[in-house]
This record gives sequence, C-alpha cells and structure tokens, in this order.
Amino acid sequence: MSDETRPNAPADRVGAPMYLAKFREREAERLANISNDVADEPTNEPIYLRQFRERRDASSIATPLWERGSLEIQQALTEDNRNKEIVPPEAVRRTVNNDVFLIRHGETQGYSTDSGLTPQGVWQAHTYGHTLAKRIKSGETVVFRHADTNRARETAEHIYRGLADGLVMFEKEITIHEPEPIHAFRNFQFSSPSGLSDVTAAFREYYSLVEGIERTAAGDRPLWLVEMDRFWRTQQGGGDPIQHWLTTPLLHFEPPSLCVRRFWQGITDLSSEFPGARLLIATHSGPIRAFAVAALGYDPGEPYNTEHVRVKLYESSRNDDVDALVAYRNRVQEIKVPVMEELTAWQAAAEGRPEDFGKEPKGVRVA
Repeated sequence: MSDETRPNAPADRVGAPMYLAKFREREAERLANISNDVADEPTNEPIYLRQFRERRDASSIATPLWERGSLEIQQALTEDNRNKEIVPPEAVRRTVNNDVFLIRHGETQGYSTDSGLTPQGVWQAHTYGHTLAKRIKSGETVVFRHADTNRARETAEHIYRGLADGLVMFEKEITIHEPEPIHAFRNFQFSSPSGLSDVTAAFREYYSLVEGIERTAAGDRPLWLVEMDRFWRTQQGGGDPIQHWLTTPLLHFEPPSLCVRRFWQGITDLSSEFPGARLLIATHSGPIRAFAVAALGYDPGEPYNTEHVRVKLYESSRNDDVDALVAYRNRVQEIKVPVMEELTAWQAAAEGRPEDFGKEPKGVRVA
C-alpha cells in the first residue's frame, strides 16, 4: 500500500477535505488580522472580546450553516432554549387568597379498623411538616384541619409537630391554628341498615354479617351487602377499589360528585374564615382523587401517603366568581370554583320537585 492511500497518511499528502481546507483558510486569515490589529492599532479591549465580535460579524455573511464556525452552530441549535422568561407586570399579577393542601393521611395500620398510623406513617407526617417549615415564610398563617378519623387526625397532629420543630430550627415565626376536625372533609360515606358511616367503619358491619349469610345461604343478599362485598373484594384482590367507586354506579356509596361538592364548600368556608392563610387539610385518598379528577378531567391515580393536591384560590375580580389553580402530579389546571347554589340538587330532581332545583342538597353544606 502506498503512502497516498494509507489511512494514517498526513492530510497535506492525500488532500484535505473541502470543509477542512476552508476552515484552515479562515483560521489563517483570522490570525493574520488579529496580529495586524494588535500591531497597528493598540487597544485596551481584550483579545477574546475582539475575537467574539469578529466571529459574530462573520456569521452575518450568507454562508451555509455547516461552513460556519462551531460557535455559530451552537448558537443556532440552542436558540429556542435561550428565550427569556415572561413575567407579568406587578399591576396585573393576581393575589393568592389561600394556598390549600389536601393531604392524604400517612401509612395506616389497616383499613378494616380505624386504628391510626404506623411508625412509618408517623415519620411520613412529621417529615412533611418539617419540609414545609423550610418553604414557609415568617409572618404567614397556617390552619390545620382534618377528617374525623384516627388516621387523618394523627396525620394532622404529626405534621403540626414537624412544622413546629422546623420553625425552631429555621428561626421562623408564624401563626398556627391547631388541628381540628371538620365534617366537610370526611371520607366518602356508605349507607347501611345502621345509617350513614365512613366506608371503613361500615366494613365492620359488613364483615360481621357476610360470613353468616354465606354460610346459611338463606335467601338473596341485600344490595348494600353486595356492593360492599364487591368493593372490599377488589381491595383484597390487589385491585383499585377507589377506581371501582369512581367508575361504577353504586347506590349505597356516596357519589364522587357529592364529595367534590362538599370539599369545595369546606374550602370556600375556610377561605372566608381565614383569608390569606395556608390551609393544611389531612383527609382520605378517595375524596382527594375525586376532587383531582373533577378539576383535571382525567384520573391521575391514587395519591401516596402524605401526597397532596394543591389548590390556589385567587382573589376574585368579580364578587360572584373566584378563580383557582388545582395542581396534582405536575399537572396544573385553572378552574372556576363552583357556586353551590347554582348546582342542581339531584335528589330534588329525582323526586320531581323542580321548585327545589339549584338548592343545596341535604348533607352537602358544612354544619
């Protein structure tokens, strides 16, 4: 093999590619111009700045992109990533009236009883509060509320303690309203012969009866028992019982839409009572998930323990309307807060009482 065809032969012996030859010509011309400028026109301008200006001027010449220097190619490829952030002027910025966190309770001992949190659940709640202390600002007001179950109450209490510990560590001072139960944020309800109760509490009544009915097989099972049996068997089989509740018409379970209604009612009532406050509400995954589905228009999935759906209530530009942002798992949706008096009372519609359409359904408003 001759020298001219060897792969490692010098470029000047085999003939350099056209792009490399043109690059060398431009480099030689650039270096010559720099040396002439330095010799003939002394200046205090740094050489790197003069070289940058020369490259910028050279890029204005109508030459193909691939014939330009590497700097021009990088600038062209990254142009879309260097856009400036658009920040609205102060005059048109919207004021946040309340920052609301709908927080699922921490890990619990189990759902067949209301026995409270596990040590892991306590750690989750305490860590949540301690993390919040890093982000909160001095002078804020924080209000704690929770559903009336042991797991929700303990979650709120341990978030409160974690926040208090963090405030001491980070030397911040805020106003805190201690945890209190609020009926609007209860778990979705179930109707059994003994009345309305939390779906977890209703399980105990179901469990005490279903075994005897199955053993004796005396007649048909009542519909409430059938629906509860399907719900809990979905849980026991590793399925998603909340999805079953959200997507299957159930006559003895509180409808998801009513959970969303009372959650909005509870939020607006707290907003009126504590304007400008940060509202931390420990509650249950089912209503939280229904709330997110109603706002986002799709099911983003079950919230993890101490995961939250965040709601920002803005000051209204009109007296009868309040804008809000609902955020969950990197999705943010701007919505209008529903006005309860304008919503149809479906029970009145079912009973043929059109004069009651639009009135608040029984059991939705907070006592």
